[in-house]
Amino acid sequence: MFMLRFETAGESHGETLATILTGLPAGIPVSLDFINRQLWRRQQGYGRGGRMKIESDKAHIVSGVRHSKTIGSPIAILLQNRDWKNWTEALPVENFDGSGEKAKPVRRPRPGHADLAGVLKYNFPDARYVLERASARETTSRVAVGALCKLFLREFGMTVLSHVVALGNAALGRDAGWDEIEALAAKDEVLLNCVDPDTEQKMKAEVDQAYKTGDTRGGIFEVVAHNVTVGLGAHVTWDSRLDGKLAQAIMSMQALKAVEIGRGMVSAVSPGSKSQDTIHYNKPEREFERGSNRAGGLEGGMTNGEDVVVRGYIKPISTLRRPLESVDLETREPSFAAYERSDVAVVPAAGVIGEAMVAIVLAGAFLEKFGGDSLQETRRNFESYQEQVRAY
Repeated sequence: MFMLRFETAGESHGETLATILTGLPAGIPVSLDFINRQLWRRQQGYGRGGRMKIESDKAHIVSGVRHSKTIGSPIAILLQNRDWKNWTEALPVENFDGSGEKAKPVRRPRPGHADLAGVLKYNFPDARYVLERASARETTSRVAVGALCKLFLREFGMTVLSHVVALGNAALGRDAGWDEIEALAAKDEVLLNCVDPDTEQKMKAEVDQAYKTGDTRGGIFEVVAHNVTVGLGAHVTWDSRLDGKLAQAIMSMQALKAVEIGRGMVSAVSPGSKSQDTIHYNKPEREFERGSNRAGGLEGGMTNGEDVVVRGYIKPISTLRRPLESVDLETREPSFAAYERSDVAVVPAAGVIGEAMVAIVLAGAFLEKFGGDSLQETRRNFESYQEQVRAY
């Protein structure tokens, strides 16, 4: 199997975020403007916290790309944390005299965060090191990697985008058209990334209410991969099924508590006759067609030629300005959870991160099927397969 892999490193308030991506073929055109646009999109959305006013994320590629094309070697990306200047003494790499006095311990774990489980697992006296790595700041690296995978998929006509379908109690009551989703991604001002302006205003009211009460809001985002070729993934082993890989990728995101492929949740309570996608044949075009896309573009662990549709269900952020009950790790006395500067709602940003994860999984599945050390070789393999499908 051809392996597309990436690793991220870095802490929320550390000096930099670092990422290494291996497995992309040589010759893929790379646009830093495109990558930085995706990083910008991740920072947008009504309800984001003060950290987004500090950071202005830009990708700094230090290897694997030359003269605006991949060269087949590992791609290393650095992302600067501007907030590091405020944490240099609190999180030093090397200890120094008096450094303990500069530390910023977190001894009142937040319900719903990694704090308590992490301190017990690693035997830390407080949760600072846990929350630094568990923070969703890490997803900045994922979006940069996902942008490179999007550029690769774009060479074969595939596009991955997202939109918000629910935030708090406000929900979009219809399917979104691909043209609507594309138009959202082209906007230079992002409110809550919903295709319907009226619903978006209701979502904004949900965030406003959370601001007033010191609470937070979760919601649902939908990632759509458009024009995906048939036959990615496999049905033959449990770990080669593409729907399983996509579910794991989305569930690996911070604060995600559920994932849905297509209309899985509706289908679970619907009769079979209303849950499947009928099959038809267009004789003039000589191609198979579907009457709907309830399966979300995946059947038997394989793409079926329809758009791949994945929904992520994100819980409300666990850092509340009106903290919940907790326990002081030092005294073991009842207390209220610590407050770290945080967001109120992150559903639009989560959608962009979800795009990245879907793009990474699809790019990996594409390379597993078609291989290639260079873009030209991958394209030859892909075009040969397309001829086979058309001939059938």
